[in-house]
Amino acid sequence: MAVELDLRTPWRIGPVEVPTRLVLAPMAGVSVQAFRRQGRRYGAGLVCSEMVSCAGIEHGNERTLGYLRVAADEHPLAIQLFGSEARPMVDAARMVEAVGADIVDINFGCPVRKVTRTGAGAHLLEEPDLACRIVEEVAGAVDVPVTVKLRRGVANGSRACLELGPRLVDAGAASLTLHPRSAEQMYTGTADHELTAELVSLVEVPVVASGDVTSRARAQTILATTGAEAVMVGRGAQGNPWALREIVDGDASEPTREEVAAELVLFVREAVRELGERRASGFLKKFYGWYLGQGRFPKPFKQGLLQLDSTEEVERRLIAAAPGALAILERLEAEAPTGDELTLELPVSIYGGG
Repeated sequence: MAVELDLRTPWRIGPVEVPTRLVLAPMAGVSVQAFRRQGRRYGAGLVCSEMVSCAGIEHGNERTLGYLRVAADEHPLAIQLFGSEARPMVDAARMVEAVGADIVDINFGCPVRKVTRTGAGAHLLEEPDLACRIVEEVAGAVDVPVTVKLRRGVANGSRACLELGPRLVDAGAASLTLHPRSAEQMYTGTADHELTAELVSLVEVPVVASGDVTSRARAQTILATTGAEAVMVGRGAQGNPWALREIVDGDASEPTREEVAAELVLFVREAVRELGERRASGFLKKFYGWYLGQGRFPKPFKQGLLQLDSTEEVERRLIAAAPGALAILERLEAEAPTGDELTLELPVSIYGGG
């Protein structure tokens, strides 16, 4: 029987120590500070911002969605950038280094048309010389490690990542994250982690395995068969931080209704603090279903929250449905670390709502 890896074994990306083998994925419209801080509490060793548009920063014509904040309890934190030209990427990398990011992550994997049509994201898998130039110039411009997230390639069956990955490392990438689906696949089918194992064999830097990490057993299998240093979890953590705990520590206990309500109320409060009431009200609606699904609360209750006009009323409904949540919430807020927040005014996303 294979020996399980202790997922609380630290590892390193350059000088940055990551305390667990679990990375919380950057997700557009999801990975706000409230989401990242919660992920750290439940076992993520590294958390990532959602994609930040370098073009929006350069031209100043993208609707400003708020402030990108770096809290004391987020570190280590990677801020992910996307763009199609080296100079704006360098300027943006310097800015996020200044605000306190531990790692600059570059996105060469996003398959969404809104991104690829600008020449960014997964499009750069087909422009390897430009991709390498971007990494080389960004790595030369900042003192923090530069990492890259990529897919296997644009077309189904592509093996482009195996050629590009080593070149990106030569250009200065301190770590690679591979989601071994094609851009054409989007999120359908299965992630081919045989490709992850091949990439690991080709590079001397840590590789993070992304895709279909749905349980501790699956994480252990992927780590054992690929040689990756860590796994990345994305959609499985949406409204379900307990999934992170299960992967890292093997604690598969289901949260109580009170625990679910307390975490959601805390998340609501943090989102309002970060985004403001108006933006947070819209942003949070998708989270209600994520948190309260899986049989945790009746469907009519979830639907009722979507009709409410204020987050204060959402809180009241949740506490009324699970009164014991109040004591848990008070404990969570009392345990929250305090520290300075650094802010950097820049467009957070081309997506709106987070």
